Amino acid sequence: MREFFKMMFASMAGFILSMILLFVIFFAIMIGMVASFEKEVKVPENTVLTISLKNAVPERSSNNPFEEFNFTSMKSQKQLGLNAILQSIHYAANDDRIKGILLDLSSVPSNYATVEAIRNAVDSFKQSGKFVVAYGENLSQKAYYLASAADLVFMNPLGYLEFKGIYMELMFFKNALTKLEVEAQIIRHGKFKSAVEPFMLEKMSDSNREQLSTYTDGIWNHILSGISESRGISVDELNLIADSLFTWDANGALKYKMVDGLIYRDELDALIGEKTAVEEGKDISYLSLSNYYENIKAKLVSFKKDKIAVIYANGEIVNGNNSSDVIDGVFMSNCIREAREDSSIKAVVLRVNSPGGDALASDMIWREVYLTNEVKPVIVSMGDYAASGGYYISCAARKIYAEPTTLTGSIGVFGVIPNMEKMFNNKLGITFDNVKTNEHSDYISVTHPMSDFDKALVLKQIENIYSTFLQRVSEGRGMSVDAVDSIGQGRIWSGVDAKRIGLVDEMGGMYDAIAFAASEAGLEEYAIVELPKQKDFLDELLSDMSSQSSIQEKIQNELGVFAPLYKAYMHMQSVQGIQARLPYFIYVN
Repeated sequence: MREFFKMMFASMAGFILSMILLFVIFFAIMIGMVASFEKEVKVPENTVLTISLKNAVPERSSNNPFEEFNFTSMKSQKQLGLNAILQSIHYAANDDRIKGILLDLSSVPSNYATVEAIRNAVDSFKQSGKFVVAYGENLSQKAYYLASAADLVFMNPLGYLEFKGIYMELMFFKNALTKLEVEAQIIRHGKFKSAVEPFMLEKMSDSNREQLSTYTDGIWNHILSGISESRGISVDELNLIADSLFTWDANGALKYKMVDGLIYRDELDALIGEKTAVEEGKDISYLSLSNYYENIKAKLVSFKKDKIAVIYANGEIVNGNNSSDVIDGVFMSNCIREAREDSSIKAVVLRVNSPGGDALASDMIWREVYLTNEVKPVIVSMGDYAASGGYYISCAARKIYAEPTTLTGSIGVFGVIPNMEKMFNNKLGITFDNVKTNEHSDYISVTHPMSDFDKALVLKQIENIYSTFLQRVSEGRGMSVDAVDSIGQGRIWSGVDAKRIGLVDEMGGMYDAIAFAASEAGLEEYAIVELPKQKDFLDELLSDMSSQSSIQEKIQNELGVFAPLYKAYMHMQSVQGIQARLPYFIYVN
C-alpha cells in the first residue's frame, strides 16, 4: 500500500509540475506575442506605403491580435478592415513622411464594391500630388481594376493580365433530385426570386437570365468606364481586348496600353528609388499599410463632444446567435436603440453589408432604424451586399448611399420544403409511422408531402411577409406599393440601376454617408464612434478559446471555391423561420 501511495503522489506531483511548466511556457509565448504586437512602428521620412490585398478585406478591423496569427513567424497575418484601409490612405495624403503608394497586387479576393471604395481612396490620394505605382507578377481582373487608378501600371514580363469580362454560373439540381426521388416543394412570391430554380429547372428561367444579365452588365459597364477614364482607352476597344483575351500575354497587355511597362522587381525598385530620390546603394523605405495604421491609429481618435455613430451590420441576419460575422436581431436592435438614446450621438451611419436572412430579425432591426430616424438622422452606406433582409433594414433611413457595384434589392420571400418520402422508402428502405394529438401536429415534415392546408398556410405567411416588405419600402422610399412591387419580386439590382429606379439615393461610400449625416445633424466638428463595441483583448482570447470559429475558418480556407457551399450548409443548421435573403451565393469574377 505504501508503494501505491508513493507512486500515486509521484504521478500527481509530476502532473502538477507539467501543468505549471506548460503554463509558464504558454505565458511566455503570450508575453512575447503581445510584445511583438506592441512594438513601436516608426515611419521614416521618404516612406513608400505598400498596399497588398491578398486576403478578403473585412468591413472592420478586428481587435483580436491572435486572428490569423502565424506561430512559425510569430506574426499576425490578418487583413486590415476596410475602415482602417480608407482611414490610412486618407491620412497618408497629408502625411509629409509618405511620398507615394505602391499597389503590390496580384489577386484581390474581395467583391467589387470593396475594391471600388479602395480605388476611390487611391484616386483621392493622388490629388495630393504624391505618386501611385501599381505592380503585379500577374494581375486578376479585380486587381487590375484597382491598379488602373495608379499613375503607372507595371507587370512581370512573363505574367498575364486577366481581362475577360464578368462571368456567373449557376448549378441546377432538378435531375439529381429526380434520380434520388426527392420532391422540392416550392412556395414563393416574385417571379425573380430564383433561389428555387435550381430545384425545379435545368437552366435559368428567362426572368432570372434577364436580372443576372442586367446585374452583370451594370457592373461591367461601370468597370469599363473607370478603366477607360484612367487609361485613356475607349470602352469599345476595352471590350475588344476582353473578347479577344489579348492581355493574357504580357506583351499584349503592353501593346494595348493596359500597362505601362513589363519589368522585374529590381527594375521596379529602381524606378521607385528615382521617384523618392533615394541615394544609390541605400534601401527604399517601404512600409506596409497595416504597420502604418499601427503608427497613426492613435492620431485618428477624436475626443469631440458631438459624435456620429457608424454601426456595422455585417453578415447574415439571424436571431439568437450573436457573433462578429452575423447580424443578430436582438443584439443589433439594442445597439441601434442605445445610439438613439445616447445624447452625445447626433447622427447614425448604418453600414450594411448583408445578403439578408431571418425575416423576423430583419423587421426588429427595421423598427429601431425607423424610430431612430425620427429623432436623429440615420444614413445607410451599402457595401458589397444590401439584399433582401439587408435592404429591409436599410429602407427606413433618411438617405441611402451605395457603390455602383453594390448588389441590392431582392425584395421577395420564398420557401423550399423537401419531401424525401420516396427516397427513404425506395432508395434506403426506410419507412415512417407516427401518432399525433391534433390534426396538424405533423405540420411540415420531410418524411411526407405537404397537404393542401400546409401549402396554403405557408403561402399565407410568405404573402404576409412580402406585403409587409413592400409596405416598409413604400413608406421609406416614398413610392407606391405597386411601384415597389414592379421592381421587387425578388429581383436583384446593381447600385447604378438601384439609383435609377429609386431604391438608392446616391452613389458613394461610407465617407460620403458620414459627411451627409454631419450636414443633416448640423455638425462641423465631430468624432466618429464605431459600434457595436468590439471585445477587448482578454474577451477576444477567451472567446476564441471557447469557440470553433477559427477551426471553421481554416476548413473554409482549405475548401477554396467550395467554401460557400460549406458556409451555406453550416448556416442552414441554424436557420429558423421564414427567410428574406439573397436567393443564392454570388461571387462575381
